[in-house]
Amino acid sequence: MTSSAPAVRARRRTASAVVLCAGLTVALTACAGEDPDKGTNGVGKLTAAQIDRKARAAADAADAVRLTGKLVGKGGTYTLNMQLSGNGGTGSVTSKQNTFALLRIGDELFLKADAAFWKDERGGDESDQAADKLGGKYVKVPEDDPTYQQMRVFTEKKTLLDGVLALHGKINKGDRATIGGVRTVQIMGGKGEGGALDVSLKGTPYPLRMARGGGGGTVTLADWGEAFPLEAPAEDETVDYGGELPRSSG
Repeated sequence: MTSSAPAVRARRRTASAVVLCAGLTVALTACAGEDPDKGTNGVGKLTAAQIDRKARAAADAADAVRLTGKLVGKGGTYTLNMQLSGNGGTGSVTSKQNTFALLRIGDELFLKADAAFWKDERGGDESDQAADKLGGKYVKVPEDDPTYQQMRVFTEKKTLLDGVLALHGKINKGDRATIGGVRTVQIMGGKGEGGALDVSLKGTPYPLRMARGGGGGTVTLADWGEAFPLEAPAEDETVDYGGELPRSSG
């Protein structure tokens, strides 16, 4: 007699394989048909140019933003941690030589740095006296001082963002990513040499990260629309120098 067990086992294996293949086919079909923009704001479906316009419009309309990271330019490398609004800004800027705090309310600009910042590299009693007087204080920068415009740009939301978010060359779509737990779509100038901007796919399409072209640094943008206090420093923490600020190492 010939046992039927091998035939039974073969039929079972065949049936299992059919079920497995059918399951895989369904799963793969579902994956292939899944909408990558499901649950997003839909910006990922737009062209690169449209995404760029949406992100710029969102940035312009926001009342506030926090900008952190590095900017590299002809004037040097600056590490920023700034909160910006339409009425002013506050935070810190670090250059190769110094770290200083900036505070602007309307047209009033205050600069705070340690004594070493205020010391003229040429030295002398006058430099030492200025450093002792100004070090650790919020110094009100006169509007006609050359330093005023140089420093104010770091506190101006529109001016700073217009420069930071600029893409150069033909704008193309890049990869999807996740930044701080938020899904993003990337747009690039050229193949990235003109900058790469990650735009939020959640809620308002805010810019979340910008890698500037030509090694111009990378900045992160967060806290969009979140209000923050802008208050003048206490009188005993402030020095109104009056005329042109003294020469300094900064």
